[in-house]
Amino acid sequence: MRFLLISCFVFFTVCSHTQTIEKVVFNPSNPLMGYYLQVQPLSGQIDQVLLLMPGFSQRPESIFTESQLPYVASANNILTLAVAGGPTLFANDFPIQNLHQMLAKVQEEHPEIAQKTWVIGGFSAGGSIALRYVEFCNEKEGNCPIDFKAVFAVDSPVDVIDFWKYMEREIERNASEVGVNEAKFVTNIFLQQEGKPSENAERYAYLTAIDVSKKQSNEVYLKDVAVRTYHDIDIAWVIEERQRSAFDTNFLNASELIKRLRALGNERAEFIQSDQKGHRSNGMRHPHSWSIVDEVECIQWIKTIK
Repeated sequence: MRFLLISCFVFFTVCSHTQTIEKVVFNPSNPLMGYYLQVQPLSGQIDQVLLLMPGFSQRPESIFTESQLPYVASANNILTLAVAGGPTLFANDFPIQNLHQMLAKVQEEHPEIAQKTWVIGGFSAGGSIALRYVEFCNEKEGNCPIDFKAVFAVDSPVDVIDFWKYMEREIERNASEVGVNEAKFVTNIFLQQEGKPSENAERYAYLTAIDVSKKQSNEVYLKDVAVRTYHDIDIAWVIEERQRSAFDTNFLNASELIKRLRALGNERAEFIQSDQKGHRSNGMRHPHSWSIVDEVECIQWIKTIK
């Protein structure tokens, strides 16, 4: 009952105010990715900062139609920023440099917030990039201008090496036209940007947030960070709609990531099996959606991060 009352209160607060989504350009030469969107706290007081990333090749605007996170955050003294990860599945040189440049602009606009508590999260490829970016930031002092205290991924392929293998299986199986077309598109992105994982093992070892085939990999750099992965586990939907099994889902490797972090002593690593069924903003049922995140509960979690 208490949680329901809190949810209703926040929803009423959000809907009772008109919030402005501001666009801030940090790279005029790149009109598709060289900007971020921000939603200021309703109170004008910034306690924390939430950085959100959309899925593959999606614009930051897409977040605001698929999730209420920015608005619930605004009602809780959290500044929300949204920036694109770009047409990539990896935290390779471009998204990393884009994030660096974006964060420099944010600190120029808000010089007082560098020492605030920062949380980063993303959907699908955006979540994979967010995880690996935080790892990169923690690998070596001075790698990043911001010390992220928490990161979350919404149904993201956390092991990009194993994701390639999954796409190969999808093409070979040839059971779902939608699945095969997606797999061919994804493997083409791999080949164009980074080549085959089997031929570029060292490069992919750097790019992936976790390599489940190895005893230990980049996940060690998340040992001291609050980590969440969100998933709508609906095996019946996966079988019926895509002719896949649990072995062809993002939650399998995400569960390994959280298990390893817990083994490293990270008690703030959580696998969130969503109670909310995934739906896109057009009403289409799909487990791979922003809507699997309970926005009120997520913001309550972020408020506990120090």
